[in-house]
Amino acid sequence: MVLFDEDPVTLIAQTTTNFHTRQDLDSLSRISSSLSTLRSARSLRLQASHSTLSQLSRKLHHLSTAHESEVTSHDAGAHGERIMGLDSEKFRVAKQASEVEIEGERMEGELRGLRRTLEALESEGVDGRAEKGAEDETVLKLRVYRSLGIDAEQDAATGEFNRAVIRNPAKGDVNVVSIDPKFSRYFYAGHFWGNI
Repeated sequence: MVLFDEDPVTLIAQTTTNFHTRQDLDSLSRISSSLSTLRSARSLRLQASHSTLSQLSRKLHHLSTAHESEVTSHDAGAHGERIMGLDSEKFRVAKQASEVEIEGERMEGELRGLRRTLEALESEGVDGRAEKGAEDETVLKLRVYRSLGIDAEQDAATGEFNRAVIRNPAKGDVNVVSIDPKFSRYFYAGHFWGNI
């Protein structure tokens, strides 16, 4: 056994006094507190993750059930037949639209030709000769009226037709109508036809 010059108890007391362990003990206490805080935070995060995972699992189960239900109820053959029917309907409608468009263009061409013919006939007059002016148009209208038994009389001052004499040989009637510009032509046309 080794003999010390000093008492071992004194040596141990001096040794522990010379080593400054207070700071180390404080550090260990802080580390222990931080570890405890980290453990509690980690536990809370794990609980939140478990809760989210369980919600997502329930949602996945619900969607999987809905998907399986849709897959089992889906009839691929009927869907294909419906698509084919719609495609054939689309082509039939497109063909009809094309035919209508072609027919419309043909009728437009025919209408243009008829308009040209009408313009040519209107430019010729009743006798097949070219019109001489607006006066000939009035004369033609008066001839038509006279052939229906209506004589129009002009006002000497204004030159406007302000009176009409309507003869009805079948009834033996003669009606004199004063033409007032405040009434429409349609009114007088109906009146004349009613008395012819």
